[in-house]
Amino acid sequence: MTRLLKELDCADERELWRTLHVDGRIEVAPRWKFTHHPDDPQADLWGVRYQRMEYGTGHYEEPSHHPLAAAETVSDVHRHRWPSPDDFDYSAVTRAVEAEDGFYPIHGGWFEPFLFYGYLRGLEKAFEDLAANPKIAEAILGHIFDFSFEYHRRLFEAGKRQIDTTWVAEDLGAQTGPLVSLQMYRRFLLPNQIRMADLGRKYGAHIMYHTDGAARMFLPDLLDKVGIEVLNPIQWRCPGMEREGLVRDFGRRIVFHGSIDNQQTLPFGSVADVVAEVAESVRIYQNARWICAPCHRLQPVSPTVNILAMYDTIHRLGDRRRPS
Repeated sequence: MTRLLKELDCADERELWRTLHVDGRIEVAPRWKFTHHPDDPQADLWGVRYQRMEYGTGHYEEPSHHPLAAAETVSDVHRHRWPSPDDFDYSAVTRAVEAEDGFYPIHGGWFEPFLFYGYLRGLEKAFEDLAANPKIAEAILGHIFDFSFEYHRRLFEAGKRQIDTTWVAEDLGAQTGPLVSLQMYRRFLLPNQIRMADLGRKYGAHIMYHTDGAARMFLPDLLDKVGIEVLNPIQWRCPGMEREGLVRDFGRRIVFHGSIDNQQTLPFGSVADVVAEVAESVRIYQNARWICAPCHRLQPVSPTVNILAMYDTIHRLGDRRRPS
């Protein structure tokens, strides 16, 4: 973001959106009343600590302390100091939505419980729990859901029915196949995803769903039971996520968001490669609903000329498709 603002001579993010013809969105969230966990000055509200990991062109924060790593019983899980919905100032959401003029859609909320489960427990143990310690898994996911449901209820209340979209999410796919079985998904994750989606719909929010990787086998449940409306990010190089098949099987029921490959094309392809992929996607999605975007966050190794090529091409081809 900093690089693009500088290279494209934009004063702020909204000017960048206008320059790239991006239909951005405004994200609103309540304000956490504290700066750190009450029992650990180095931890976040869940009790997780992070360390900065440099990778040459940028950095990310990786969990380095998992507060439930040593939990052996359900009682150990219950004794953990869980965050409370009372720890937030929801008036910040009301002020934010009231300050907008309605030009950009407003997004609020993000429910991705197994992600936080992995932070709390350690990712390897988190997956092991689903098979070997289901009671612990249910206890941890239960606490995450109880907090998240009330937190989001208050967020939506504060949003005064002006919140347009919300995330119900979970990374269900890896590069070559699913991360969990359909049976495990239905037992541990699906029921609460349905509840959270129903909550968002109650307040007029459209349900967006994020899953990386090869997640094709979960899509019928996500459509028929969770009722998702937008699917992100469409990593079409993964098995089962081929764009043509997704359009054929689900194109009349869902909005596709993403699809422009950021593992090969955007970072390592030429401008011509980027232009060709955008044009190919326009052709594939011509009888479906598609929002052109990278198939995940843009990485710092992606050349600015490739980023410009993606947005310029979809703007140019999109204008051609508009009725006169």
